[in-house]
Amino acid sequence: MCSEPIFSICFNFHITSQKNVFSMRDLFVTLVVFGTLPYVLKRPQIGILLWGWLAYMNPHKLSWGFAHDFPFSQFTAIFILLALFFSKEPKKIPWSIELRVLMVFIIWMFITTLNAHYQELAWAQWNKVWKIQLMTFVTIIVMQDKWRVQAMVWVIALSLGFYGFKGGIFTVMTGGSYAVYGPSGTFIYGNNEIGLALIMTIPLIRYLHLTTEHPLFRLGLLVTMWLTVIAVIGTQSRGALVGIACMGFFLVLKSRNRVPMILLMLILVPIIIGFMPDTWHDRMGTIQTYEQDGSAMGRINAWWMAFNLARENMLGWGFECFQYFTFLRYAPQPENVHDAHSVYFEVLGEHGFIGLALFLLLGFVTLKSCGKIIKEAKQAIETRWMSDLAAMLQVSLLGYAASGAFLGLAYFDLYYHLVALVVILKALLAKHRLESDVEISATDSDSSLRRSGDRQDRRNRSAV
Repeated sequence: MCSEPIFSICFNFHITSQKNVFSMRDLFVTLVVFGTLPYVLKRPQIGILLWGWLAYMNPHKLSWGFAHDFPFSQFTAIFILLALFFSKEPKKIPWSIELRVLMVFIIWMFITTLNAHYQELAWAQWNKVWKIQLMTFVTIIVMQDKWRVQAMVWVIALSLGFYGFKGGIFTVMTGGSYAVYGPSGTFIYGNNEIGLALIMTIPLIRYLHLTTEHPLFRLGLLVTMWLTVIAVIGTQSRGALVGIACMGFFLVLKSRNRVPMILLMLILVPIIIGFMPDTWHDRMGTIQTYEQDGSAMGRINAWWMAFNLARENMLGWGFECFQYFTFLRYAPQPENVHDAHSVYFEVLGEHGFIGLALFLLLGFVTLKSCGKIIKEAKQAIETRWMSDLAAMLQVSLLGYAASGAFLGLAYFDLYYHLVALVVILKALLAKHRLESDVEISATDSDSSLRRSGDRQDRRNRSAV
């Protein structure tokens, strides 16, 4: 019964007769989106939040009728751009090192697309990538205050946490016998992909748990976080298992109030692992015996193909180069065709060593900026939330870096939106620093004037 992806059958009741029928889900999503769009024209920040909900939760993909393939995100993006054009708010891009590197990377991807080997496939992928990058820059322009940043984190965490919550419950109910999948027709459909997305989401949920005061909300976030951990393990993705182990280590290392977190991990992790069936343990055991696993050896063959290709082609072969003909020419085992299954080798094959260097540099400077924000922002009470958020963003990015070694989502929206959040935090911290300096200068000036006035009074009294 559950041989198909679980979110299609076990949660959406994937009944054939209902696929083309008008459903309440179609109506709900349509009313929410088109009911919100008029407000987007007045407040583009609402549009960014709506776009994030559509991009990460993909609610329309959970419907069965006309809404399933309706371009809600495109409509929302158009309204955001219109609102941005007419908005009287300042439209400043803080050109930090992250954005400069990202812009060079985007230009390089465009150049490699011009010279791509598979032109039709490459331009189709470029059409997705440039839209993601455009919305990344629009997000930075629009969301430059605390409320907007907090709201964006809530939207991302709850949108993806929705699948973590459902996936965790499903894993418990089925004893971990079936793999967790994401919504069909999206970037995060596959078990590997949803695993990576949930790993990146867990630190965001942790941030909300740290900074939320209401006890019921805190409890709900804590439950969601651990169900998301179960869902990641329930994906039965070996790359996700490696990723969540690395992410979990840094989550404890970077969190405030880490003692309760460590105690919970010591209690719950052995229970979760012990709960999983023998088939899961057998599959995870192949990590140590990868030479005997056809899937793992296929990935290594694809990595060698990407390396050989990049060594002979400075520009790589452009987007979607992991094709049969490419393997015939560059792979050690030409007939063993696999996708990249690694963000690093994906970029290497598609954009060459220069593209990979830019991709790695972007991650490095972003992680380094997180460290600087953590150190500076914790010094003042009013900026401590920035320190907490930067710490969890750093953990999320490290989770992406670790999981991405075995999973191919180099152009995933979430990664670039996390970079955008780091850029915004840097801008907000710089603004706070400037305002503090102005206040200190004003205070010093007042003190100087008072001291000067006191000295003048003493002279006058002496003269008398």
